[in-house]
Amino acid sequence: MATWGETSEEEEDSQQEEVREALMAKNESESDLELIENLSQLKDKVCDLSKAKVVKLLFTIMDECETITAKNCMLKDVCSELKKDVRMLEWNKLELEHVNQIQKREKLKAKEKALALCEDLDTLKDLMNTREEVFNTDLSRLKSESLDLKLILESLVSENNQLIKKAHKAKSNLA
Repeated sequence: MATWGETSEEEEDSQQEEVREALMAKNESESDLELIENLSQLKDKVCDLSKAKVVKLLFTIMDECETITAKNCMLKDVCSELKKDVRMLEWNKLELEHVNQIQKREKLKAKEKALALCEDLDTLKDLMNTREEVFNTDLSRLKSESLDLKLILESLVSENNQLIKKAHKAKSNLA
């Protein structure tokens, strides 16, 4: 059995692999209990390592932490950009809803105006039909009166002709 500083290469590599696996398990754990268990396992495994291996593992852990921190920063930046995009989309959505409300009001006004124009058109059609009926009635009455006046005129012309004949006859009788 080797002492603290005298472990074989094979043992150190397997121990190092176990520590890495413990670290990976630590990263993947989701509960505090698992984290505590992993840390105690890690502590047990680290106790058997040499100082140089511990330092090497510590630097590896620090590198991994730095990598994770960099990834987290990148994720924060991406999240920040996504938040900006979401805010922009929300603003655009609100603006579109506002424009939509305006267009709905304008559409309603246009429908009301079209309805009023249709009512005016119907009124004008009714008025035109009424005036056409009055015109046709007046035209028929005027035609009838014109026919009556024509008959009266013919009768008066006939009477006038008879009177002229009588006047000529009376003139010739007097002469």
